[in-house]
Amino acid sequence: MKIAVYLRNRLLENDARYLGLMEKFRAAGSDVYEIKDGGRVAEGTDIFVSVGGDGTFLSSAVIVGDTGIPVLGVNLGRLGFLSENTPDEVVDEVMSGRYAIESRKLLHASFSGSRMSELAGIYPYALNEITIHRAGPAMLGVDVSIDGSPLPTYWADGLLVATSSGSTAYSLSVGGPIVMPDSEVLIVSPIAPHNLNVRPLIVPDSSRISLSLRARDEKVFLTVDNRSREVSTDLGMEISLAQFSLRRVRLSGSNFIKALRTKLFWGEDIRNGR
Repeated sequence: MKIAVYLRNRLLENDARYLGLMEKFRAAGSDVYEIKDGGRVAEGTDIFVSVGGDGTFLSSAVIVGDTGIPVLGVNLGRLGFLSENTPDEVVDEVMSGRYAIESRKLLHASFSGSRMSELAGIYPYALNEITIHRAGPAMLGVDVSIDGSPLPTYWADGLLVATSSGSTAYSLSVGGPIVMPDSEVLIVSPIAPHNLNVRPLIVPDSSRISLSLRARDEKVFLTVDNRSREVSTDLGMEISLAQFSLRRVRLSGSNFIKALRTKLFWGEDIRNGR
């Protein structure tokens, strides 16, 4: 088995957990090699191992792109929701085939506006979410339409569009719902809205979501997962599902409900016992 290993935080390259993981893969007879930022996945790679945290996993999605190579997250960080696996359990599970491949849908953003050069080189695909956020003190007016049908203007710090995979990321922290990752929906959530009567909105993932801005400031922040860019407020954007998905490795014994309970302490209540 040919395995690519990506460690974004090079301060961890001498970490005993990382070194032990690499040694176990080699001892198990796999053809394992490291990828650094800017590197490319070698032909014939079977699995891409992302070592770090969820930010590293999101960066791995960019490296893998549309190759279809499945990504396995190994957690050396803090929470680790996408990268939920510990280094100790990974090698035996992978080499014995005790894993499944699940498909995680991606967002794609297309842009319009007078200063398209500001977006040069941006990777327009997101596993978790795409957001627009104010860069100055004034709130934003965000005009949204779903398949051509306009919603009332959101007056807020910004707005995000999240996948079902991203429901436990930024969307959760702005009051969005938790969604099972295989649900065929997108989440539209305002960020710190200045309206008492707005709520996150669930739409089918077949929707085309168009955004435009009303702003006093000249710039806003655009984020695509963990990548950020300051752009002009005349930016127009349409968000829809990408034409390809990310393939994620899920080890045996792992599931979304278990992750909610162990990572986010879902239902943690003295009356529920342990």
